[in-house]
Parts: sequence; C-alpha cells; structure tokens
Amino acid sequence: MEVRAKKALGQHFLTDQDIARRIVGALQGSPVLEVGPGMGVLTQYLDNTNLKVVEIDKESVAYLRKHFPELGDGLIEGDFLKMDLGSVFPGQFSIIGNFPYNISSQIFFKIIDNRDLVPEVVCMIQKEVAERIAEKPGTKTYGILSVFLQAWYDIEYLFTVGSGAFNPPPKVQSAVIRLTRNSRTSLGCDEKLFKTVVKTAFGQRRKTLRNSLKPLLAGRPADPVFDLRPERLSVEDFIDLTLRLTP
Repeated sequence: MEVRAKKALGQHFLTDQDIARRIVGALQGSPVLEVGPGMGVLTQYLDNTNLKVVEIDKESVAYLRKHFPELGDGLIEGDFLKMDLGSVFPGQFSIIGNFPYNISSQIFFKIIDNRDLVPEVVCMIQKEVAERIAEKPGTKTYGILSVFLQAWYDIEYLFTVGSGAFNPPPKVQSAVIRLTRNSRTSLGCDEKLFKTVVKTAFGQRRKTLRNSLKPLLAGRPADPVFDLRPERLSVEDFIDLTLRLTP
C-alpha cells in the first residue's frame, strides 16, 4: 500500500533515507510532535516512547495505522493549524516535520503563537523560505517571517536537499533548518503593534519607513531611522521603532 501524493495538500514524500536520518539526527529535544508524517519516513527513526504525530490526510493515517501500530493513540488525525497545542503534551515539546510548502508560513505563525510550549523545531521547507527565515538584516530576502521568527528563536540553516530526494520531485529545492527558542521572554513593547509595524513596513519594502509607515507616523518628530528601508532594521530596531510609535 502506497499513499498517493495530493497536490491540494502540498505533498512531496521524502524517499531519501540518508536525508531522513540526518533530519531526525538534528533534533535534540523530547517529547516530539511530528507534523505531517505521510508514510513515516521520519517517524521510523524517531523514538516512539515520547512521540505523537498529526496527519490530516486520511490515506496517510490509514497507512500509518497499518505500518506503525506502536503509535497507538499517539497518531492524531487532524489539522495541525487547528490543534490546541497545549493539549498535546503536559509540558514543552519539540516539533519535527517535512512541512507542506503551501502552508509552511502558517505553521510558523502557529509555532510563534505557542513559543513557550515549543523550544525547538527541526523542519524541511522550501529552500527560498529557509534562506529568508535565517537571513540577517540588510539583504533583499530578509522580511516579515525573518523578523517574527528571529524575535523568539535562533535560526540555523542546516543543509540543502535536492528535488531528487522526493516523490514526486518538487520544482524547487528544499532545506532543513533548526529553530531554538532564545532567551527573550517579552518584546518589551506592544506585541500587536509590533506585528502591525513589521507587516506595514515590509508591505511596501522598496519605500523608506517614512513613506510605508506614514499612517502611523502622524505628528511624530523627524528621525533618521525613518529614512531607512525595512530590511535594514534588526528585531531590536523594530522593537525600538514600535516603542516610539506607541500612543
């Protein structure tokens, strides 16, 4: 029994066993929640004593029940994006997975919202997205997701994976990254306003902050930082900017 890859779910099944072992080997914490195990190419190398997996595809769930009966109640049929992560384990847990490209950003936003539960993430995503997440300020690829994730996690770009490692092969390259929760417990500013400032700034990234943030700058004194484009600002710079814009 093989599971048919479904385009609507963004499925590309990893078939390279060496890559699978390297991904699992990069994971340091326990217990573990695997997102989208598919046919279990990562699952087979994970310690199942403290493991849960969540899979939305009914065909994959049936495959996993047959081939990984030891998962038992640890196999959760459902949508990771709709899960209450606080109910998965009694405390903190690591996340691992070959994330579907079409929802990887949504998965990361879910993780950010549950950052105090998730100290570590090892995942495979589209190479372009991985580079963007790991990028430092001052480059064209640095953007919204870079700032939001780097505010709470240290990002490591581990290795690149070619399209030949999958069935069906994706049209793009992939990459594996590791997110490790940093020591920040609070932004020290209004988090909702912080998100608005970052999204608004990068919404018109070719413009200076003076132009892109014009609706938020009414009545603010002139400041050299407003002459910069958003990709020049670090997480700390955005926090400082948010504080200046707080009513």
